[in-house]
Amino acid sequence: MLTADIPTRADLVRRAGELAPLLKKNAPQAEEDRRLQDETVEALAEAGLFKLRVPKRYGGYEADTRTLVDVAAALGRADGAAAWTTSVYWIPTFMACLFPDSVQDEVFATPDVRICGTLSPSALAAPAEGGITVNGKWGFVSGAHHAHWQEIIAVQPLPDGRHLPLMALVPMSDLLIVDDWDTSGLRGTGSVSTVAQDVFVPQERVIPLPAILQGQYASELNAASPAYRVPLLPVAAASSVGTALGLARAARDAFFERLPGRGLTYTAYETQAEAPLTHHQVAEAVLKTDQAEFHAYRLADLVDGKGAAGEEFTLEERARARADMGAVVRLAKEAVDILASASGGSSIHRDVPIQRISRDIQAVSLHALMNPNTNNELYGRVLCGLEPNTLYI
Repeated sequence: MLTADIPTRADLVRRAGELAPLLKKNAPQAEEDRRLQDETVEALAEAGLFKLRVPKRYGGYEADTRTLVDVAAALGRADGAAAWTTSVYWIPTFMACLFPDSVQDEVFATPDVRICGTLSPSALAAPAEGGITVNGKWGFVSGAHHAHWQEIIAVQPLPDGRHLPLMALVPMSDLLIVDDWDTSGLRGTGSVSTVAQDVFVPQERVIPLPAILQGQYASELNAASPAYRVPLLPVAAASSVGTALGLARAARDAFFERLPGRGLTYTAYETQAEAPLTHHQVAEAVLKTDQAEFHAYRLADLVDGKGAAGEEFTLEERARARADMGAVVRLAKEAVDILASASGGSSIHRDVPIQRISRDIQAVSLHALMNPNTNNELYGRVLCGLEPNTLYI
């Protein structure tokens, strides 16, 4: 069993902030390459930022979700793609900690292990001696190029005609990567597709997804840890929002960096800073960012508080977790949109950071689990006394 000196939240946020010059320098090239550079990934690993959801017995930090929010926000303030990829690794890493302890011994034997994944059930599983055989394809697999393992979801047809979704862990060496990531936003995340062709998965690396969503985890050694005894979807929500919050802060930084001395073309104002319109725009954008921060921290505090107390989530709390995630995304996007629209025609040049920030937050807002409208509908259903119309809660 390994032991680790566990850095504080402030230490981890400081480490993330110290990477800002490198991340900003590499961000334009990451867009061109459509993946993070090896240099960026190595720097994130050296800072220990892939260890936040790794159990302490493997040298990890078992960080709470409030720490995840702050670290991702610090990364997102420099580069949305680096923040997104890092936070996406945290979620499948958490999911790996729900498997039997012998499986974790195998997965976490790799130092600074990186696990990518998806919750989309877009593959088929068939029973095989000692496990299952999987065939299928998964899209939007962020960070696949630099990952060691992938958490997959596949559906197994049952004799009664129903389909059972299964969660499994597969080494990346067993999968094919399809380099199909060519997008307007989050280009640097390398969110390619992966393909399984008759991939055998041992039974111990397979868990029914409904059991996971209901909190029926297979790990014995993690069962008492506050970090791992909380539901998957609220954890995933809290793990994700820091990137959006960081992008809103990045937009503020980018706008105010260009503001001194900027004129307001075709007006009588000598500088943009003296125009009342600018005052309204920046105030509204900053207040929206403050509101996004409120929802991000309320979500993280809910997850961490329940984990520390060992309390069950109510259905309303589960739905509110997704609603808070959606609120962070909506408010962050509105803040970025305001500042982008106030940045003038020159901001459409690709060397002006706010255009990339704007495209990145747009991509985040379109994610199926983060979409504000979808999450508001779910929360409203539950508030109205109806059953949720999804397993993903």
